[in-house]
Amino acid sequence: MIWDTHAHLDDSQFNADREKVIERARQGEVTTIINIGASESTSRQSVNLAQKYPFIYATVGVHPHYAKDCSDETWARLSRLAQNPKVVAWGEIGLDYYRDLSPRDVQRKVFIRQLELADEMGLPVVIHDRDAHGDILEIIKKHTPQAGGVFHSYSGSWEMAKELLSLGFYLSFSGPLTFKNNRKTAEVAANVPEDRFVVETDCPYLTPEPYRGKRNEPLYAWQVLNKIAELKGLSPEETASLAVENSKRLFGITK
Repeated sequence: MIWDTHAHLDDSQFNADREKVIERARQGEVTTIINIGASESTSRQSVNLAQKYPFIYATVGVHPHYAKDCSDETWARLSRLAQNPKVVAWGEIGLDYYRDLSPRDVQRKVFIRQLELADEMGLPVVIHDRDAHGDILEIIKKHTPQAGGVFHSYSGSWEMAKELLSLGFYLSFSGPLTFKNNRKTAEVAANVPEDRFVVETDCPYLTPEPYRGKRNEPLYAWQVLNKIAELKGLSPEETASLAVENSKRLFGITK
């Protein structure tokens, strides 16, 4: 069995067949899915999904794209939502200097505020980092989350990864790991300690080979896991067992 630790099943791309996608995942031994909040509305949708399906959990948070839309009222509402017992993390939060859909100073301010809120709620964080490695490192060294966290769809170097591991973070791998020319991420996956990696899809985005170009879904987490197994010289079964135990520890899920 395997977990998909980062999915966006609330996305409109699943509106026509969401239940079938979830059922395919279950039939394919994806036993647990964590649906990620990226805004106030998607956080609410994630919690609704988690309440509907026993094997789905939720996170709440605001993605850096939407940082410019946040207010004190946003934080109050999300903090109330985070009290739901199916909420297992605060995220996804962080910095995105690739699209720059919110001003960078606003992104940094909102990121720090959400790190503080995660600490107040006793939750680990799910961090989004795109083309912002330096600022991310500077912030998390000053505001290291008390309950830990994960860098989702990790895209940095092995040198940066070692710094994150020393701070207690987990690293999550997704579809791009399977791309032929992605040597940097492959190096990280090969070297990450066996107790510090998890698997995700980020569906409907970042579809792995051999499905690249199509909509991603939780079932395809197996392609990512198989690539990690290959890189680490482990069997898929052993790799899956490690990934599940790491996911349980990261998110505090005991089932």
